[in-house]
Formats: sequence, structure tokens, C-alpha cells
Amino acid sequence: MIARLLGCFLLLLYAFQGAGQSPQTAAFQQALAHASTDTSRVLLLAELSATYRYSHFDSVQWYALQGLKLARRIGYAKGEGRCLSRLAILPSERGNLPEALRLNLQALQLNRQSHDSRGVARTLNQTGLLYFALDDFRPSLRYYFQARTTYQQAHLNDVSLLASITTNIGASYQGLALLDSASYYLREAHDLTVTPPPSGWSCWGNPQPYILRELGRLQASRGLTSSAVDHYHRSARAAIPEHDLRSRCRAFQYLAELYYRRQQTDSCVFYARKSLAVGQTLPFVVAVLRTSTLLADVFRARGQSDSTLKYMGIMLTAQDSLHNPQRIKQLDAIGFNEQLRLRQLEEERAELTSSFRLYALWAGLGTLLLVALLLGRHIYKQKQANQRLRHLNNQINQQKEELTRQRDTLGRMVQQLRTTQSQLVLREKMASLGELMASVAHEIKTPMSSVKNFAAISASLCQDLREELAKTALPIDDQQMIDEMFNNLSQYQSRIVLDSQRAEGFVNSMLDYSSTGPAQRQATDLNLLANEYMRFTYNDLRLKNRLFNTALFYYPDEMLPTVPVVRQELGRVLISLFTNAFHAVHQRQRQAAEEDYVPQVTLRTRLLGEQAEIRVRDNGPGVSEESLTDIFQRFFTTKPDGEGMGLGLWVSYDIVTRGHGGMLAVESKLGEYTEFIITLPLQGKPAVSAV
Repeated sequence: MIARLLGCFLLLLYAFQGAGQSPQTAAFQQALAHASTDTSRVLLLAELSATYRYSHFDSVQWYALQGLKLARRIGYAKGEGRCLSRLAILPSERGNLPEALRLNLQALQLNRQSHDSRGVARTLNQTGLLYFALDDFRPSLRYYFQARTTYQQAHLNDVSLLASITTNIGASYQGLALLDSASYYLREAHDLTVTPPPSGWSCWGNPQPYILRELGRLQASRGLTSSAVDHYHRSARAAIPEHDLRSRCRAFQYLAELYYRRQQTDSCVFYARKSLAVGQTLPFVVAVLRTSTLLADVFRARGQSDSTLKYMGIMLTAQDSLHNPQRIKQLDAIGFNEQLRLRQLEEERAELTSSFRLYALWAGLGTLLLVALLLGRHIYKQKQANQRLRHLNNQINQQKEELTRQRDTLGRMVQQLRTTQSQLVLREKMASLGELMASVAHEIKTPMSSVKNFAAISASLCQDLREELAKTALPIDDQQMIDEMFNNLSQYQSRIVLDSQRAEGFVNSMLDYSSTGPAQRQATDLNLLANEYMRFTYNDLRLKNRLFNTALFYYPDEMLPTVPVVRQELGRVLISLFTNAFHAVHQRQRQAAEEDYVPQVTLRTRLLGEQAEIRVRDNGPGVSEESLTDIFQRFFTTKPDGEGMGLGLWVSYDIVTRGHGGMLAVESKLGEYTEFIITLPLQGKPAVSAV
């Protein structure tokens, strides 16, 4: 009978509250009218109360109170918790946050006692909104994530609830300026509301207006003004069919704030007044405070005192309601008491768990003691075995290290023996080659001398025959023919003499190189020695060719000490280098087209640490890169055919490197210069035979 009277009364109220209904209200009203049990009536009253959440607070309160009274009368804890959670909406929106927190905590306790996972998730989400209203985003995130975990663990199927929780998480991250995290959760929430769920929206309706306006805030934070404005307008339009005055108020507020930052005050005032009007209708104190503050700032900047005072009065009233120090203290006290209560419950639960564990510990202690004794005996024996194994392992490691050292020593000795063997074989080969060269040179030298001598005698005899025949009267034609024959014979003999001299020089070089006699080192002034050989070589060439001239430059290093060298061998090297230099400048002088070319040969000595350096430089035609790689090889020469044997630089390189332990290098740039560099150690080394 009571249920029928209640249903009739509700039908009478529908006409007065139709303007504030959401699309879900009618379905719950019809279900309430046909409810058959008191528990279902309590839950339907709570759901019906939620349909007026953002449009008509008096209806929220009326339905929630009716459900609360019925739930308490029948002792229905689940329904009582849900109705208390709905009643907490009113003080929250009107700025009485301590009262809202107190009601939410009572509802949360009843939700947990009745194992109502949906109610727990919804109440935790509402509790987070209280701290979000105070811009305290850390605790709000904690409550949101607790709500999300509860939703996932219970496998609930309420898209509206999940989308609301996810949006609140994104909004809190945006408040902390973590825009990437905010974008992730807001996009996830938006994807949940693109299409309606198959079972339809719950009593909380479609949260899309809320999601769109938070996406607009995100775009504004990133500087995308046009996109932000578009999202705000879409939010305001989407709030109309849902009768969501709260989202509509917020959308206008965010538009006003955006235009204020862009200094478009007319648009700012327009949307701020719309937001204030909608917010005062609920009333939505948080939005009223921010919008009235914005309007007061705008009119203060314009110098409109009346409007400024008007909106400052509204702002102070809302601020006192929302940020009243006494209420903030109450909010902190309630939150602290709740934390103490939860901590006490945890301690009691931990104490009970500890008691169970203590009993189990005593029950298993005897078994563990016996096992410990057995394990101790086993461990003792195992330690003894391990000690013996470690001792044996150490001995093996020491033997291994000793064998490794012996192996490495033998390897080094074998390598040294191989190197020594290779050197001995090479020396034996070179000695055999030197002896062979000496034998060949001695065998060739005698016939070469005979050929040269006989050719010279033949040339002299030809000259005598020509003179005798000139005394005899012969026909003119016969005389000319005989003269021509004698001229040819004389040229042939002269050519034989020149070739014999060249071959004899080649043989002398072979004999010099194959000499096995010991060379005696003497402390020598390199400055004096090099200068003397440069002058000697130049004068010798001048005797052979009086038309040859060159400029000589000499730059000695006076700090250069005496160096132990074999003077004769080093003299041969210097003569070879100076001869090459003079030949190069003479060749360029003959071939050069420029008239201002001046042949130059430069001698320079230097002290380089523990080494002495001799540089012989000419400004001749230079040597190509291809020839530089082979310049110290046997029989290689850059001179024309008939003017060089190709042994001078090879012998010089061998004398400097092997005989004196120094270095002989060459640098050249084609068309500019060639420079030979001799480097000798100041202490020298034992002279060896050039074999």
C-alpha cells in the first residue's frame, strides 16, 4: 500500500520536474512505478536521484532521502550506501566540501560492508572530485585510481562510470601539467563514448559533454585555440539533450577564460555571463566563484565600478562557501579521521593475521627444528667436502698457472729461435751472394779491361793508318770511301771504350759492395765531411763539363757533435746523393723552357735529440710517386740509358741502414724538388759488412 501511494505521489511530481529530466529519467520512473520489492525500490530511487545530478539538485535530494529512509527501515546496507552517495552530490556542488566528504566516507563504508563494487567505485570517484575542486590533484588521483582498480577487479559493465573515472584522471594530470598523460586518458575516455553501449547508458547518462570540454582544455594548454573553442562549443551542444547544466556552465566558463587570455573582452563577458547564469541555477559554486572572479577582473580593467562591485559580491559569497577556513579545517579533520579509521582497521587485520601466523609458526617449529638438525649435520659434512675440493682446486689452479707460464716462455723462446734462424739464413744467403758477386766481378773485370785496352789501341791504330794512307796518292773517290770506313771504325771503337768503362764501373761497384773486410768507425765532424764531399763532387763534374754551373747552399748546425761513422762508406753515400742532385738540376736546366731557372743544391745538417740528420735538396724536375716506391731497389735508376747503373742508391741505402743503423728517406714533388734525408744515431752501432 505504501509503495502504491509513493508511486502516485511521484507521478504528481513528474509534471513539475520534467524540465530537469535527463534522457534516462523516464525509464527509471516507469521502473519505479512497477517495482515489486522494497530493495529494488531503494536502488531505483538512488538511480533516479542520479539522473538529476547536473540539472535539478532538489530532485536529487528528494529521491535520495526517500530511498535512504526506506533502506534504513528495511535494514538494506547496500541501498543506504548508494543513497548516501547521491546525497553527497549536493553539498559538493554547493561548496560544502566537509559535509560532502563526510557523507562519501559513510557511503564508502556501507558500500564495502555490503560488497557493492559498483557503489565503491562510484563513491571513490566522487571523493576524488572533492579534492579536484580544491585543485589538490595528488589525493584526487589516488581516489580515481582506486576507483579504476575496483572497477577492473570487479569486471563491471558500466561505460558511463569507467568513462567518468578515466576523464577525471586525465583532468587531474592536466592540472599537474602532465599533458601527455592527460591526453592518453582523455582520448581513452572519448573512445568509450563514441558509440552508445548495447545496453544503453546508465543513470549517469552520456559523459561526452564532460569529456569534450576537458579535451578543449587540453587543446588550449597546447596553444591550439581554434580546436579548443570547437571542443567547448561541442560540449555545450552535447550537454543540451543530457540536461547537463554543469558541463554547459563549465564549457561557457572555459570559453570566457580563453577569450580573456586572448584579450577579447566582449566575447569573454558574453560567455562568462552565460556561465554564471547556468551555474547559479544549480547552484554550481566552484564555477560561480571562477566566473564571478573573471567578470570582476574584466569590469575592473574597464573601469566599470558598479559591475565590478556586483560580481565581487557574488565572488566573495562563493569564495566564503567554498574556501571557508572553518570548512577546510573540517575537511582536513574528516579526512584525517578517515585515515585513522582505515589505519586502525588495517592494524586490526594485521594483528589477526599475525595471530594466525604465530599459531602456524609454533605448529611448524618442531618440524623445522628437526629438519634444522638434520640439515646442520649435512651442512657440516658438506663444508668439509667443500674445503677438500677447494684445496684440490687451488692446487690444480697453481699447476695450471705454472704450466701456462712455462708454455708462454717456451713460445717466446721458439719465436726468438725462429727469428734468429731466419736472420742466420738470410746472412748466409747474402754472404753467398756477396762471394758470388765478387767471383763474377773478378772474372768479368780482366776481360773488360782487355776489351777496353784493345779498343783504345785499335782506335789509335786506325788513326795511324789514316795518316799513312793520306801520304799515299789515291783516287779521290777511294780516298773518301777509305776515310768514311776509318771514321766508322773509330766511332765503333770509341763506343766499345765507353761501354767497357761503364761495365768496369759496374764491376767496381759489385766489388765494393761484396767487400767483406772490417770497417773501422771514427768520430767524424759531419758538417765538415758533408761540405767537403759536396765541393769535391761539384768540382769533379765541372772538370767534365765546364758549361755546368749551380748555386750551392750550405746550412750547418753548429751544435752537432762528432758522430762515429765509417768515413769511406758514408763518403760514397754522399757522393751518390750529390751526383744525383747535380745531375737532376743539370737535366732540368737543359730541358727547362723558363729562362729565369737557377740550379740550386742545398746541404743542411741538424741535431734531432739522439740523432744527426743530413739533408741534400735540389730544385730539379723531381721524382714521380710511382718511382719513389722503387727508388732504393737494385738496378733502379731515373737517369737515361747509358748514364746510370742503378746501384748507387741501393748501396747507399744499405750502407746507411745496415752499416750505420740509420735511415735513408726521400721526399719529392714533381716539377719542384727532390730531397734525400740521412738520419744517423749519435752513438752509432757496430759496423757490419755490406753483404
